[in-house]
Amino acid sequence: MNALNSSFVRFILRWIVCSLGLWIAVGILGSDKISYGSKISTVIEAGFILAVVNVVVKPLVVILSLPAILLSLGLFMILVNGFMVFLASKLFTPLHVTNFFIAILVGMIIGLVNYLVTAIIEER
Repeated sequence: MNALNSSFVRFILRWIVCSLGLWIAVGILGSDKISYGSKISTVIEAGFILAVVNVVVKPLVVILSLPAILLSLGLFMILVNGFMVFLASKLFTPLHVTNFFIAILVGMIIGLVNYLVTAIIEER
């Protein structure tokens, strides 16, 4: 059995990608738009919450919004990813996102980080 096919390993990788994406998003957008405090442990915890939200809530939201996703040729997923970031910021108060538009940008940044990490892992 391949180690990357394990559900636990995939969750840990998702957690790392979410944490890294949040950290990069703060660096790009600035701490006035998205903030997690000054501790690295807080961004790791926020990444965990976001990974859990993506595993538990996102599949249900995707199924419920499937008509909008199909009609927009997948572009509605940008809003779904933004909603997941916004929901994680409401569930974990040390992570502060100023508005939904910033959450959409953070979701896009996390998606790009996820794409890069996946490309690096699959290349090996």
